[in-house]
Amino acid sequence: MPRLPRAVPPVLVGLLLLTACGSHDASSGADGGDGRVRARALCPSDYTQYGATPSAGRPTPTPSGTPTTLPLPSPVTEENGVRVTKLYAWGPESGCVGVDYSAEFEVVNKTSAAATYTVTLSFSSASGGAAGTAEHVVEAVGPGRTGKGAAAMTSTNLGDAEVTGVKVLRVRSVPVAEASSASGPCPASGVRVYADRGDAAMGLRVVGLHLVNCGTTPYALDGYPELEIQDEDHDTVKDVRILRGTEQIGTGIGGQEAPRPLTLRPGEAARTTLAWRNTTQAGTPVNAPYARVWARPGADPVTVVPELDLGTTGRLGVGPWQRDETYRDPGATARP
Repeated sequence: MPRLPRAVPPVLVGLLLLTACGSHDASSGADGGDGRVRARALCPSDYTQYGATPSAGRPTPTPSGTPTTLPLPSPVTEENGVRVTKLYAWGPESGCVGVDYSAEFEVVNKTSAAATYTVTLSFSSASGGAAGTAEHVVEAVGPGRTGKGAAAMTSTNLGDAEVTGVKVLRVRSVPVAEASSASGPCPASGVRVYADRGDAAMGLRVVGLHLVNCGTTPYALDGYPELEIQDEDHDTVKDVRILRGTEQIGTGIGGQEAPRPLTLRPGEAARTTLAWRNTTQAGTPVNAPYARVWARPGADPVTVVPELDLGTTGRLGVGPWQRDETYRDPGATARP
């Protein structure tokens, strides 16, 4: 079978969000002549076969297409509870728009609480060259249950070379009860807490921590949020000093204002700054993906994923809450 042509011009790797209970089973198809099989499978996106966006008001069935099923590397291994189950090559004739390669996977929740998983897959060529990565979120997998997902790339870094392999690169999990969100329905607490993607330059890391009052009553803040740093297993990292303010980390990076009380009306927001340096000298570097955040004393904790690569510095600077005058959230849904 000739190699599938590209469906779209090169663009960034796609992030596709599918439901945890979605099915991606493929039935048997005909041999394409080179050992690869054409099979029916669900299009790995939130779009219809012709690129139209589904209605937000009601569920839209995910259409199916006919990709080429590629053999998985042997043996297929499990990484942090995630196992890749299918690898597909797509093209214009597949019936699905805007994807070159995709992989399906299963994730097993081995914890005692429901969790949301963010899985990053790495695609590669026969020579081992990196083709790119794709990320997918599987929401609300119950304890002891298995969730399914599919991550897809819209282009590769390989030129004319074909993707022949895929592996699990990274798995991040957050308890559903502590999941952060920048949008959507307002949590029971009446506030949303989330971290942005941050900035990194010459070993200095700066991440914004945001709080939005999406409820119906005022929300008071005074001083600094409380943080607990966690490693990949969600164990508390005790060898990190959490500093009040970021002055000891760097200058001109935010988080150095004097703390002061503030009250957020519904629809208003606050922000603060997390800052650290990825400096490695003698000792074991600290890499802690997670931070549990208490916005104020007595608040429900929220887990964010700032990917704290603290090196051997053992320090994290946390600024005080400040009113975010730039925040606008016209689509916020207040709790009744």
